[in-house]
Amino acid sequence: MGKWGTFLRERTKQQQMLDEVNALNRVPVWGFVLLLALFIGANIMVRLSSTSEGVLFLFGRPIPHRMLTGAFSSICNLSILLLVALYRKPGYIASMIVLVVQFPSIVVAFIRGDVSTVSGLFTNMLIIFAASLLYKFVSRSQTYLAKMRKQASIDRLTGIANRFAVMELMNHLVKTNEPFAFVVFKFNNYNNISRALGQKAGDEALVQIAGRLRNISEAGTSGTKDFVATRKGNDFLILIRDFSSEEQVRRTIDFYADALKEKFIVEDFDFVLTTSMGYSMFPGDANDAQLVFDYAYLALEHAKKEAHEARICRFSTDMLEKDREVELERTIRYAMDNGKLFFNLQPQFDVSHKLRGFEALARLRDQLGNVVSPTEFIPVAEKAGLVDKIDHEVMFSATKYVGELVKKTKSKIILSVNASVRHLLRTGFVDEVKAALKESGLPANQLEIEITESIMIESVDKAIDCIKQIGALGVRIAIDDFGTGYSSLSYLNTFPADVVKIDRSFITTMNSTETSKQYVAAIIAIGHVMNFKVVAEGVEEEDQVETLKKIGCDYIQGFIWGRPMDPDDAAKFVSGK
Repeated sequence: MGKWGTFLRERTKQQQMLDEVNALNRVPVWGFVLLLALFIGANIMVRLSSTSEGVLFLFGRPIPHRMLTGAFSSICNLSILLLVALYRKPGYIASMIVLVVQFPSIVVAFIRGDVSTVSGLFTNMLIIFAASLLYKFVSRSQTYLAKMRKQASIDRLTGIANRFAVMELMNHLVKTNEPFAFVVFKFNNYNNISRALGQKAGDEALVQIAGRLRNISEAGTSGTKDFVATRKGNDFLILIRDFSSEEQVRRTIDFYADALKEKFIVEDFDFVLTTSMGYSMFPGDANDAQLVFDYAYLALEHAKKEAHEARICRFSTDMLEKDREVELERTIRYAMDNGKLFFNLQPQFDVSHKLRGFEALARLRDQLGNVVSPTEFIPVAEKAGLVDKIDHEVMFSATKYVGELVKKTKSKIILSVNASVRHLLRTGFVDEVKAALKESGLPANQLEIEITESIMIESVDKAIDCIKQIGALGVRIAIDDFGTGYSSLSYLNTFPADVVKIDRSFITTMNSTETSKQYVAAIIAIGHVMNFKVVAEGVEEEDQVETLKKIGCDYIQGFIWGRPMDPDDAAKFVSGK
């Protein structure tokens, strides 16, 4: 009995766990009591209404109580059928008892001369027959469904529960608000077994892994109540309950991890597998079973990336941000490869509201065609080293469009395009500008390259050399976000620029205090001393316009006079249409 008895005990405990999951969808007990009470109540009403001489008025019409006997009888029959259909054997037994108990009273009433009981006698016989047939049919169906559900809940290879079963349990725990931790893990070098010995050996390894997990879960040696399962391949799942703290959860995870460190013997070969684990907790990390599941997998991905430092990772909101960055990088690459990167044009005016020109602003659409905010994708593009490619694409497409517009309208509008520090300092940037001017036909003095003030911190000498070469072409230079950097005034004094742009953060707070206003005025004064024209960005309110006029600002850019627009709308704007 030794090994066979152990096997039977393991199978019994495993079945108990799966029965616990399958029991979650059973009809509640209170429904049984309710149906039984409904039958008894309706049966009493049948007897009372059948002998009553009273009249019920419904919508002004008299209805004899006897006419309601059939309705109450139907309720009785429906209650019986529902008891059998929903509760199977207990419902059938209870139905038979209450129906058979009625026979003596019906027979006695018939003997006493109550002929009306004949219909009740035949009705009871028919409902007993119908309930028996229904019970037989439901029993067979439920046996088949239970077998199918059991098969659907068990992984065929390993014999432990699968994703379907664990999700059923998670949904139930969320519904009943019972805390749990959900762990997912992979073996980093599992594929070595399949490559070395073949798929059959790989399957044998999975069976051994599942066996270790099941043994710990059934023995209860982890100190918590655990439910083990598998998803696909070498993805294994553990649902942990009955813990007092996250520290206890970590101890349980470590307990399983230590057990999996021991070597596996597959076809007489020894293998030691390393694991990466991720986990999330309800309700601490999410209030939805699917989110708990997804977050655990996200934590697993981070554990795999940092396998040498953090083999076990708990989900954190920082991971969502990193995951969002990865997704945004994919979106940026998709947009660049599929023509989804485009530009808008935002107008700039002098303080008398005369059009100066436009700034070309990068825009892109994701795989669903939705426009992604530049505040989201530009920082990610900078981190991924893609911003120079975006600048390049926007510069060439915008100069081409505005070049044609200038030829048609003979306009003197200026096109401003952005160049990141990375792009400007890259070898060949001057050649790019030359190529853009040549291809577009846009006059050099109508092109303006915007660079950030931080360029003077990162590489002053190289930046000045590059800008001088661009200036020699006749192209204008604008210093963007002026006032936000830490550049020396001595550098600015020798910097070959034409325009400075005041960052919108200063304009937004400009009228809140006198100090803020004086700070903007000082920036404008410094710009003028150095012979720069000054553009105020992010102007959205009329009082901001009035203040900028008073303190001597040259140009205005912002929603107050013009939002970023489609190039065709910009063309109509220039043409006055």
